[in-house]
Amino acid sequence: MTFFDIFSKTKLQVQEREIEKPKIIVDHREKNSLVIAELASLGIDIEFKQLPVADFLVKGTAIERKTVQDFLSSMINQHLTNQLQELQQYPSKLLIVEGIEEQELYHNQSKINPNAIRGFLLSILLKHQVPILFTKDYKDTASFIAVLSRKQESEPGLRAIKKSFNKKEQLQYILEGFPGIGPKTAKKLLKKFGNLKNILLASQEELKKEIGKKADVFSLVDEGY
Repeated sequence: MTFFDIFSKTKLQVQEREIEKPKIIVDHREKNSLVIAELASLGIDIEFKQLPVADFLVKGTAIERKTVQDFLSSMINQHLTNQLQELQQYPSKLLIVEGIEEQELYHNQSKINPNAIRGFLLSILLKHQVPILFTKDYKDTASFIAVLSRKQESEPGLRAIKKSFNKKEQLQYILEGFPGIGPKTAKKLLKKFGNLKNILLASQEELKKEIGKKADVFSLVDEGY
């Protein structure tokens, strides 16, 4: 074998790797989903399997996908709660709630109290520790999955160094995510109640005594979340 033969063979192998399609595993029950057709059009190689947990497996990440209506229905019948527990088997997991451009997640005319939905969302993030991704429609869902499928296994680090939050700073960061809760109010709540659980379980009277009308944001309906 000559040097040129070796060079040609190596070049061919590199080209084959470059054109290799990203591959994802999809639960067979998702075959008729518009997301699948969109993924195929984006050049994703799809393998259908019977998955006991999740709808998609992408680069080791287990993804559960729900339309807004599916999300609300499975919240009421507690089916999603069971699925969230099953997702814990995967170190990397994600919940996609699809269709927020087509249907509002909560509004005043809904039969479900908006604060019950907010409470359930908090439970997903804090209790089950599953990240939530809200997408506009099936095309947006497919685009996110396609991007994830093409991500490198290990990404190069950034030159800038970001300070790691300590536990107290993490809790304050979460509290500041609530509407109308700024750094001053967050610090006041943590000083009084100590942790996030105590804040969420505190009565409206206790909260209003500390932060006045801003306490309304924590008035979660007791739905067992």
